[in-house]
Amino acid sequence: MPRLPMRATMVVIVVFVCNKGLGGEMPKSFHLGEFEQLVLLTLLHVGPWASAPQLLEELERRAPRVPTRGAVYRTLDRLEDKGYVIPRAQPGSPERAGLPRRSFRVAAAGLRALKESRSVLLGLWSGLEGVLD
Repeated sequence: MPRLPMRATMVVIVVFVCNKGLGGEMPKSFHLGEFEQLVLLTLLHVGPWASAPQLLEELERRAPRVPTRGAVYRTLDRLEDKGYVIPRAQPGSPERAGLPRRSFRVAAAGLRALKESRSVLLGLWSGLEGVLD
């Protein structure tokens, strides 16, 4: 087998890694953004099968910033795509003209992602107490 130059080998590896994330196997670990963490943690506080409006209300109460409804819905969609939340359709109410409402609970993968994120952050904070006090 002919030996590829180093540059060609690197390109093959990068293409392989990138393609795995696009329709291939799901990576073992996803990065959780700050707002994704806030939404997952808030969902755990509110309890299973919370709706987006319930999450928004609790986020406004607990978080240092007030998110928009659109930001909460987009984040829930992203978390669903990653397999971190599980949606469920709730029956519609007369106030909503019978339109169903989605509710959510944190999936096992979401709990693992939060634990991993917490571990990384605690490791980074470790030893900086004197600098940040």
